Amino acid sequence: MASVAVNAIKPIEKEAQAYVAPQWKLVWWKFRKHKLALLSSMIMLFIYFVALFVEFLAPFLPDQTNSKYLYAPPQPLHFVDDQGNWGLYVYGYTSTIDPIALRRTFEVDASVKLPVGFFVQGVPYKLFNLIPMDQHLIVPLDPAQPMYLLGADRLGRDVLSRLIVGTRVSMSIGLIGVLMSLILGILLGGLSGYYGGNIDNLIQRLIEFLRSIPSIPLWMGLSAALPLDWDPLRVYFAITVILSLIGWTGLARVVRGRFLSLREEDFVMAARLDGASEIRIILGHMLPAFTSHIIAAITLAIPGMILSETALSFLGLGLREPVVSWGVLLQNAQDIRSIATAPWLLIPALAVVVSVLALNFLGDGLRDAADPYSR
Repeated sequence: MASVAVNAIKPIEKEAQAYVAPQWKLVWWKFRKHKLALLSSMIMLFIYFVALFVEFLAPFLPDQTNSKYLYAPPQPLHFVDDQGNWGLYVYGYTSTIDPIALRRTFEVDASVKLPVGFFVQGVPYKLFNLIPMDQHLIVPLDPAQPMYLLGADRLGRDVLSRLIVGTRVSMSIGLIGVLMSLILGILLGGLSGYYGGNIDNLIQRLIEFLRSIPSIPLWMGLSAALPLDWDPLRVYFAITVILSLIGWTGLARVVRGRFLSLREEDFVMAARLDGASEIRIILGHMLPAFTSHIIAAITLAIPGMILSETALSFLGLGLREPVVSWGVLLQNAQDIRSIATAPWLLIPALAVVVSVLALNFLGDGLRDAADPYSR
């Protein structure tokens, strides 16, 4: 009987703890129940870790070419040989020339072992553009030997190195673009919902106009306005601005709806009677009331930015060489040979799919956790 009474008290204690716990703890308790969101958060942490340390993780420079290994297939990494001996290595290549197509083809030769090492000296670089280093996570012990863990492209460049370097551009353009859209969405959506009237009508008509324009023609028009002689950094910034100018409308409508419901609440009226300024009411009282919803909206907006950049670059309207992004890498997979004889060039598409799905699941988990009192 005593154990039954204790088991009956436990749910009551948990419910009491929920009513006195701070908001962040309630959100965490609800979020950790979402297993897919937890897994997705780990995946995103790994992806952004890769984006942060690309120089250390990439075996080679992204623009390092080798005319001897055009379209070389992937070399699997081995830890134990056929005799059971431990050692990190990849198999070498044997190449033949097709007498009809006059094209060099490669096959992995299991009789040739090329040793590979972790934390080995390689091409010098500056970590974060500040710290001179030459250590890489994994490189061949003999720099003259080839190592293409994910294969090579049409110029003999390492796909793995380019994929890692492209992670920084594709993932950062999503964060920066969403940050700019967040500022525009909160500013214009907040003004629209708080003041209403003519301001609301003007902003809503602007939103409807932007959303009525088809995305691809709008991208094409804005991208065509970029001068061809711009350096990669300016093009990167311009593409980010273009995506931000298009992507703020959805968040603005969410913010407007929340402001319309919050401006009649008692705490807003109390702040007005206390003499608080309108800026203080908006930023100090109304905006924190749905911060968790904004975080969820941001998380769900980042995949759209990544897909937009990938689509623009894939169509040749966005980033272009020598900038390396996932969309730029997928430009090499537009011909039939890439699909038929070099399918490893489609690996960046897999990275896009994984990151977008992870961000969507993470956003779903944050959206559910944003209302911790819901059952």
